Amino acid sequence: MNTSTSDSAWFETWFDTEYYHILYSNRDDQEAEFFIDNLLNYIQPNKDDAHLLDLACGKGRHSIYMNKLGYQVTGADLSENSITTARIHENEKLSFVVQDMREPLNQKFSHILNMFTSFGYFDSIQDNLKVMQAIDAMSTSETVLVFDYLNAFKVRKNLVHSEQKFIKDITFNITRKTDANHVYKYIQVIDGDKVFNFMERVQLLQLKDFRVLLESINFEIMDIFGNFQLDSFVKELSDRLILIARKK
Repeated sequence: MNTSTSDSAWFETWFDTEYYHILYSNRDDQEAEFFIDNLLNYIQPNKDDAHLLDLACGKGRHSIYMNKLGYQVTGADLSENSITTARIHENEKLSFVVQDMREPLNQKFSHILNMFTSFGYFDSIQDNLKVMQAIDAMSTSETVLVFDYLNAFKVRKNLVHSEQKFIKDITFNITRKTDANHVYKYIQVIDGDKVFNFMERVQLLQLKDFRVLLESINFEIMDIFGNFQLDSFVKELSDRLILIARKK
């Protein structure tokens, strides 16, 4: 299977594979819960009336934990396989739906969260704007928006061009490159006598780019953090670019 295509559908295939989840098994529940605890302690949603949207939720690890804390949560993702897995955890205050993030759900949310670099995988800036317009359609005048993104400056500066990982008797040969606007990761998977080739491509969006995107829907940035501890963002050092925004 080769997903090195210019069409935006490439990521649906890779993200739907078990190999994706094996490679990123270090993204564990403990890490997700640590971040969510810090984030919710900061933004302090009211459990009685908050409705949180986990946009591009994957298999729902953030959604499930926020629900365990007592919040009403909807998780949305393009991957049918991921949503099928997540739906095992549904209850009266937790639901999951298959949805392209470029299209709005017919609901309004008090908080919209886009976690762990789940943005910037589409082909064009116009697709980014479609996501923002969808967010706007699902927002009220009080909605709080959270973007958790990679720090593009640090990614480019410290790019690891090649590495090999061995996980569960599977070999992952990984190479990376950048161009003016993207970082590419090529993943060769060797599983016994089977060989698969996949690609990840994400836009290297910086703070200035998010300011423009947020301005397009009349949101303004309230705070900027650089890691899951919610320390201040430092362009040269921070692992993450975490933005908290709300309607002007």
